[in-house]
Amino acid sequence: MSNNSTVTMFILLGLTQDPEKQKLVFFIFLIFYGGTFVGNSLIMVTIKFSRTLGSPMYFFLFYLSFADFCFSTSIAPRLLVDSLSAKTIISYKQCMTQVFVLHLFGSMEIFILILMAADRYVAICKPLHYTTIMRRQVCIILIVFAWMGSVIHASTQIVLLSQLPFCGPSLIDHYCCDLQPLLKLACMDTYMINLLMVFNSGAICLSTFLILMISYIVILRSLRNHSAEGRKKALSTCTSHIIVVIMFFVPCIFMYTRPPTTFPVDKMVAVFYTIGTPFLNPLIYTLRNAEVKNAMRKLWNVKMMTK
Repeated sequence: MSNNSTVTMFILLGLTQDPEKQKLVFFIFLIFYGGTFVGNSLIMVTIKFSRTLGSPMYFFLFYLSFADFCFSTSIAPRLLVDSLSAKTIISYKQCMTQVFVLHLFGSMEIFILILMAADRYVAICKPLHYTTIMRRQVCIILIVFAWMGSVIHASTQIVLLSQLPFCGPSLIDHYCCDLQPLLKLACMDTYMINLLMVFNSGAICLSTFLILMISYIVILRSLRNHSAEGRKKALSTCTSHIIVVIMFFVPCIFMYTRPPTTFPVDKMVAVFYTIGTPFLNPLIYTLRNAEVKNAMRKLWNVKMMTK
């Protein structure tokens, strides 16, 4: 990872410079990250060991929870440490690593949401061919392609960032390293690089969001041909997916489809999709899904009986 600048480290200004507010930030985000850790771990363990959650939808949900957990972990632990530290210094290599991991698991989440939408489309619109199309081997291949796409996306961001020279100042007005704050510090014209980054991140987010919303509209329209019980079950599942899609994509579109400028609201928007969404996803998928709740209850009962 080459460094074309005289800056070897950055200073993260965080969410606030007030010591009292920093303590509040620590306790609030400790709760959020703890909830993210427990919630996503619980979903992964439940799907892994439950015999009733073997369908492709839960196969993809397992990897969505894994991506959520890693996505939040790329940000939250350092945010917690920095909120109690007097100096919040991050080296150039650590900064680039954080960007890579953030975009690796962020894009992985995008690909999995696409796969989950495709799974629901086949299940609802092509029910007679569902077991043939969405067999386990196909699902594994799709996940492998999702990983490959995520690595390519994250690597492209790092290649573009490595072209930027940083001559100082080295103050990042953010709680993590990301594209817009780093573009603002570059001592060169970043128009072309920003255009490439918008295409690599913003255009993908916007186009994927539109495709997903159109696909769910098609799915919901097709429910008219199903029984009342089938409509209720499918509507509950699709509603959970749509809520997650909106919560993740709207902030991403706001952050990555614009010129290299920063706004005061950027930090709060970033907090929502890097900390808030991974925390809320397990709640959405468990509270609205009877199968997951029942599987968790059965696993808990088995665990209690074996003690």
